[in-house]
Amino acid sequence: MTEFPSIFFRRAALAMLAFCMLAYAPLDASAADYPPTGGEMSGFILVKDRVQAPTVPFQLGDGTETDLTAFRGKVLIVNFWATWCAPCIKEMPSLDRLQAAFPGEDFEVVAVNQDRGGARKAEPFLRDRLDLHNLAIYLDPKFKLGRAFKNRGLPATYAIDRNGNLVGGLFGPAEWDSEDAKKLVRHLLDETPQS
Repeated sequence: MTEFPSIFFRRAALAMLAFCMLAYAPLDASAADYPPTGGEMSGFILVKDRVQAPTVPFQLGDGTETDLTAFRGKVLIVNFWATWCAPCIKEMPSLDRLQAAFPGEDFEVVAVNQDRGGARKAEPFLRDRLDLHNLAIYLDPKFKLGRAFKNRGLPATYAIDRNGNLVGGLFGPAEWDSEDAKKLVRHLLDETPQS
């Protein structure tokens, strides 16, 4: 008779454990849906609920206008930089290497220059001084897109998913070709796009 209570309590404890595992399984699953932000990306701040990224026009290197809706279907790392910004200059080679790390995938680093001189200043700086050739030239000489993102300084970098939604951002320089940054990008590339 003394065996009955201990078996009963053991079974009750196992049933409660099973219930808890089922009840909290969705929390574990949704936590896995968040992009990894450890190591080099520990300063990356995820937004609680993704919202559409600003669609303010900016320029291509040839001066024609575009906006971020033109990149829909791609995962983007949108970086704001300037030739006078020392931390920006330091991180630009890592952004160039990040672009090269995902050949043939729906991914692009959109490095938006904010110099008032536009392409005549940004292009020779990227191509000749820094010898970077994987990044396209994008320009925001009047800071309209930067203001839409509410930038408070440079560099400022944002991740945008395939649906054009803002995932989060990092303010200040980072090693964008680190394994941690590549894991963040890979996670976003592997997400199922919403229809």
